[in-house]
Amino acid sequence: MASDIVPIQLSLTEGDLVTLWAPRWREDGEEWEAFLGDDDSLFAFPEVTQLAAFVRTATEHDLTDHPAWSVVPDLTVPELTPEETQRYDIVGVPELAAEDPDTWSVGELAEITEMVRSIADVCELDGVTEVLDAAPAFALLRQGTLPFVGREGARLWTQMLETIAERWDDVIDALDDLVDTPEVDPAALAAAEKEVIVADDADTPQGAAADEEDDEEEDEPATFWEEVGIDPIRITTPDAEYLTLRCYLDDAPVFLGSDGRIDVFSGERALARWIGEDGADGHDLVAASTWPEIVERAGVGELEVVVDEVNAYTLTGLADDLAEGPLAVDPSQLDLARELLLDVGEWAGDSEPKEALAESQALGWLISFVTKPDPTRLAPSPPFNREAVRFGELVDEMTKRFREH
Repeated sequence: MASDIVPIQLSLTEGDLVTLWAPRWREDGEEWEAFLGDDDSLFAFPEVTQLAAFVRTATEHDLTDHPAWSVVPDLTVPELTPEETQRYDIVGVPELAAEDPDTWSVGELAEITEMVRSIADVCELDGVTEVLDAAPAFALLRQGTLPFVGREGARLWTQMLETIAERWDDVIDALDDLVDTPEVDPAALAAAEKEVIVADDADTPQGAAADEEDDEEEDEPATFWEEVGIDPIRITTPDAEYLTLRCYLDDAPVFLGSDGRIDVFSGERALARWIGEDGADGHDLVAASTWPEIVERAGVGELEVVVDEVNAYTLTGLADDLAEGPLAVDPSQLDLARELLLDVGEWAGDSEPKEALAESQALGWLISFVTKPDPTRLAPSPPFNREAVRFGELVDEMTKRFREH
């Protein structure tokens, strides 16, 4: 795993609390994992400014021996603010589990329960571990929805629901008892709060400038594809170059295809001709209200397929570059590839890409380091062969979904 220290948010009885987590790292031949705390407590704070004040002044806690700790006291308040992917609604698990076991409820439950298990392992909360071991479904969540299909899957899910209904309060109580909010240095807290005010003030002109840029962009006439809200995309693999279409409906990706298979074409003309002749219906894009406009243009031979640069995904060589290390990888190319893998997974109902690319996983951490550069982060340690192989597997699984025309 990458050696790093991550701000996380834990939602417990007292509300949303922020703390620091050090995912597993290897040192002196052993694996370690830790949280901000001491032998008795996990330190967490209602405000990020309190966390900032604490890490800048406190000298006695479990993270001081972490190889990356020296950079943490210099982090800004925004840098210590947990990202959306690092927020765990532990108190909301019963409500989440009451939903149908779809890709996203299962994925979110997996992330939350894995974090709870990490806390239990590090802080020796045997009672919490016992609850998580009481239903096999907890360990199966990381596999997505597949284990919960059919009669046996329904039985596993029901057993987990019953365990949550009967014993999740014990988990919350144990974590509530574990968490402590230490007092922080008043001067350090005041400095952190002032830092937030200054940052907010500094953002105002930039926001105004952004508004002006938006106004300038609005002056440019929209292209046909921008008007219909459906994008031609190009996917370049080691074997070939493919074109297809994608849009977002209610913020969810939808591809030209059906049943998890994407209709792909060797060129722009082939795609336009197919839409006009055979592709008017029978796929998921018919759900887009503007689809008939595309079919109409294609039918009279006036559909021009143009791929914007931001919709060109080049997957060739990325796995080999990842094996060489962060400096060998093109960050923009890798970020686009990650976007495509996640979009396809979400559309196809496949949770595997989301799980593999999560920052709690080795591959996700490596990609995060490349695509979100931060000089205060400790560089991940080689070798990266396993991460490269995993990335290659995700690409192979995605290309197996291609239905060539």
